[in-house]
Amino acid sequence: MLNIKINGIDVEANEGITILKAAEQIGISIPTLCHEDCLTTFSGCRICVVEVEGAKNLMAACSTAIWDGMVVETHSEKVMKARKDILDLMFSNHPQDCLTCEKSGECSLQDYCYEYGIKEGSYKGDKKSFEIDDSNPVMIRDQSKCILCGKCVRVCGEVQVTSTIDFTGRGFYSKVTTGFDLPISTDNCRMCGQCISVCPTGALINKQFVGTRHWEIEKKVTTTCPFCGTGCQFDLNVKGGKVIGVTPNPDSPVNGTSLCVKGRYHTDLIHSEDRLTVPLIKRDGEFVESTWEEAMSLVASRLGEIKSKFGPDSIAGLSSARCVNEDNFVFQKMMRVAIGTNNVDHCART
Repeated sequence: MLNIKINGIDVEANEGITILKAAEQIGISIPTLCHEDCLTTFSGCRICVVEVEGAKNLMAACSTAIWDGMVVETHSEKVMKARKDILDLMFSNHPQDCLTCEKSGECSLQDYCYEYGIKEGSYKGDKKSFEIDDSNPVMIRDQSKCILCGKCVRVCGEVQVTSTIDFTGRGFYSKVTTGFDLPISTDNCRMCGQCISVCPTGALINKQFVGTRHWEIEKKVTTTCPFCGTGCQFDLNVKGGKVIGVTPNPDSPVNGTSLCVKGRYHTDLIHSEDRLTVPLIKRDGEFVESTWEEAMSLVASRLGEIKSKFGPDSIAGLSSARCVNEDNFVFQKMMRVAIGTNNVDHCART
């Protein structure tokens, strides 16, 4: 344990942690744009700079490890001026269309500009102007709104292990893009949406939420994904009584903020016109609606008849990956014990 002082407060913290984490322990919030706990340290945005006694320059709180006796000021006049200058530079080279931006109200750059009093960019000159990529089915990419925080690059390489995107160009012409600057498509991307989750601005937008501001979401319902047996959890976003999209829940014990393309995007099945909502029984060659009681009684009686006439091994059971593990456990018990056969398998068997 090391003893340091942050804003005049004595702090005892573990050796090796950063100034950012030590400050969080005592409830002091230091702004960050490029930092994410699940990713490697980048130190690119520099908005987390703090003043350390004895240091020649301001130091990045996200990457500077504490040392015994360290004295830190997180919101001194010098620090506040540096952060305002950084935000001014960013916003001067950023589309100032916050009123119509899909990310308005949950954009980190917008929040920090409000907090630090940046109403407009004071630096004049050319601005980035990249063509919007709207070609794939799940996201809109507007590189003009990218602040080069590198979160999307790192999450794609370190978490998803795909490395679809990376930094290209130099200086003013730097941007994040694919190999050969191709549009993002299923040819070079898994469409998992991890990059959308970590993007702090409107550079990456989930198409499910286009036309919906975040304050229009009536509620978020935490649930477990039904697509496989991993047990990922996420939040269903409800608007107008309908699920319009999925957002990851960082408190999910299995997956954290990670989701696959199925879990994140296939909410269309919930309100599909092709979805069955009541049991169907075939009569005279046509399926007709029935009650659950009638359907279950028919299944039980027919299984009993077949077992009595042809024996239990004349029956086989095929289970589904869409069921939770507990349902599948009960199903195989029913086949082995109640019916008396080992003819049971699973649709996801490899």
